[in-house]
Amino acid sequence: MKKGVLEFCILSIIKQGEAYPSDIIEKMKAANFQLFEGTLYPLLTRLKNAELLSYRWVESSSGPPRKYFTLTEKGHTFYKELENTWTELTNAVHAVIQH
Repeated sequence: MKKGVLEFCILSIIKQGEAYPSDIIEKMKAANFQLFEGTLYPLLTRLKNAELLSYRWVESSSGPPRKYFTLTEKGHTFYKELENTWTELTNAVHAVIQH
């Protein structure tokens, strides 16, 4: 379950605009969700291979080029599905715990 939530959170961050991996980690940490590079990079690669993400290289004056990720059209569709599933799940959990 945590893997699905992690995927949803990462896609949500990228949906907000082009994202660099260290920015994703910082946003997750700011939300009190611990995420490490060793977890993020394989997940980004898997999402890219599933054609949910694309990336572009940006030259950096302070080191190697940086890879910035964006959602593809397929990624936007998948995100909507995850969003609907999340809403259904949270509604069901609230219904159970409030009775």
